[in-house]
Amino acid sequence: MGLNFKDNPPLIYPQIEDIVTRIQDEKAGGVAIRTVKSFLSKIPSVVSGAEIVQWLMKNLSIEDPAEAIHLGSLIAAHGYIFPISDHVLTLKDDGTLYRFQSPYFWPSNCWEPENTDYAIYLCKRTMQNKARLELADYEAENLARLQRAFARKWEFIFMQAEAQVKKKVLSDPETCTVSCCLPQPGCVNTTEMDIRKCRRERNPHRVKKSVYGVPDDGQSQPTSSLLSLPLHQITFLNIQLDRHCMKVSKVADSLMSYTEQFMEYDPFVSATEPSNPWISDDTSFWDLEASRDPSQQRVKKWGFSLEEALKDPAGRDQFLKFLESEFSSENLRFWLAVQDLKRRPLQEVASRAQEIWQEFLAEGAPSSINLDSHSYERTSQNLKDPGRYSYEDAQEHIFKLMKSDSYARFLRSNIYQDLLLARKKVQMNC
Repeated sequence: MGLNFKDNPPLIYPQIEDIVTRIQDEKAGGVAIRTVKSFLSKIPSVVSGAEIVQWLMKNLSIEDPAEAIHLGSLIAAHGYIFPISDHVLTLKDDGTLYRFQSPYFWPSNCWEPENTDYAIYLCKRTMQNKARLELADYEAENLARLQRAFARKWEFIFMQAEAQVKKKVLSDPETCTVSCCLPQPGCVNTTEMDIRKCRRERNPHRVKKSVYGVPDDGQSQPTSSLLSLPLHQITFLNIQLDRHCMKVSKVADSLMSYTEQFMEYDPFVSATEPSNPWISDDTSFWDLEASRDPSQQRVKKWGFSLEEALKDPAGRDQFLKFLESEFSSENLRFWLAVQDLKRRPLQEVASRAQEIWQEFLAEGAPSSINLDSHSYERTSQNLKDPGRYSYEDAQEHIFKLMKSDSYARFLRSNIYQDLLLARKKVQMNC
């Protein structure tokens, strides 16, 4: 899901175009656009990336070269400058040669290739004899996909491409525009803003995560804040966004599944027995939920996830009983001890943390648990200055171990199945 700027170009375009115009104005101190000799040929109308970076630092009062490169990469990502050697729209602070995009193709003019334009463009690329115009893997896949989609009129598309090649209609501005609107996988599409793509490039040698924008809070033009956003903030936001990235469609499906699964447990949505305590002020419903004699509905809920089983005191007791039968109850007892540690008064935390270490992790501990080396080292380091969350890594490791191994067997065990069946019979008799 993205925000299309076709009908409403972002406010950042006039700012970028003003900078690009000033860079090209040699009379007013812009960068000299020149022709460069390369072996037996000449490359006209180019500037180096280093020259653009120097101009940005000098004329925009930028002290940090990384900030200038970041701003230049933003300009390149929007298609206002482009390298002549490849299709990756980034700015490098070296001798890499760049050209300025023709004003006709500026994004503010809302020129965006359709699928047929893209198909003709890729066909023309296959007809060229230059190594730098060879199709990348993702472009070859796109060409095959388009060929299947336009199977009935592919001959017409190919004839158009062939006619344009004969007239030598394949310019760098066109290549730049296609690279800007339909970039290779992992690169930002500046004509369609996406929260996942709104991050800054961390490694200039990897294209996979090259992005140049951070959305403005609640604004309709997300990239407009980039001109003033410090690099350390971009790095921080990049880390935050990397932690949890998921497609909106998957989030929606997950939310729908969760809603359907828990609908019968919500007193506001489904009728409850006894009455809804939020309406009747009768607390019997909550008393039943906290009792050690669970209903069939509660037992069924333990099967949703290990988290749900551990939330319920009765579910926690039954799971502990199962683990004791398998001689692995120390895992749950350690997890519960860490949970208790987090709720302890501060003056008791240090002593309780040491007790947990001696019981579960010290050499020759009576209830030794199996930790990976990374979690063990992190935990031992944390205990030099113990706190409520010193066992966070170890607790997470043990929880994953129980979730992937013991919990699945618990749901198949006679303990759980018999309890589920017994409660179902009680409910039917009632």
